Amino acid sequence: MLTKKQLDLLEFIHIRLQRDGVPPSFDEMKDALDLRSKSGIHRLITALEERGFIRRLAHRARAIEIVKLPESLGGLPSVPTAAPKGGFEPRVIDGPHPSPTQPANVTPEEVILHARELPVMGKIAAGVPIEAISHVDHHVAVPGAMLRNAGTHYALEVKGDSMIEAGINDGDVVIIRETKTADNGEIVVALVEDQEATLKRFHHNGTSIALEAANPAYETRVYPEDMVKVQGCLVGLIRTY
Repeated sequence: MLTKKQLDLLEFIHIRLQRDGVPPSFDEMKDALDLRSKSGIHRLITALEERGFIRRLAHRARAIEIVKLPESLGGLPSVPTAAPKGGFEPRVIDGPHPSPTQPANVTPEEVILHARELPVMGKIAAGVPIEAISHVDHHVAVPGAMLRNAGTHYALEVKGDSMIEAGINDGDVVIIRETKTADNGEIVVALVEDQEATLKRFHHNGTSIALEAANPAYETRVYPEDMVKVQGCLVGLIRTY
């Protein structure tokens, strides 16, 4: 089932494709749905792609094609079918973590088939908080096994060294599962005063929230709980040598 915003965006893309033969720009989508930033459009498009309604074509600007439509937009009723042989069912991000009983003799080709592209939403500070993330820089391919639990995922490039003792270095790409809550001790993306984003270990103590670094050179910062919003929890990391 699609949310109203997802359905509205799919209908807008469908109408423009039928009328002009090309999909609308992200700015046109943002204006049509009355959203404040293009990051919301990126999330809606990712959700539609994960659910199999659209497909983004690589290496082509504004390249979106509609794979299917819901019944409310004139599509055919959905009929449960088995996944196509040799294909890949695009539900890796929303699906559960692979079972530990999965055979170990998986070929590299099979691993590639289960990779997903995630938006890299700019840089995140592992040090002093920096400007909040609000746009997509590029995309990165992520193994499906790294995306655990249900929910939407995105990636961030790390800037700074305050989390080095947690194994997170400057220049690493961290994989984040979107959530507004976290358990004490989890590494989170925290938005401070709706302006600055940082990657820190989370501790909620009464009416205050402590954002703890994993480097003795940085002190723990403590804020009133209403000044900090959790934007997601760390689930994986990609490092390029």
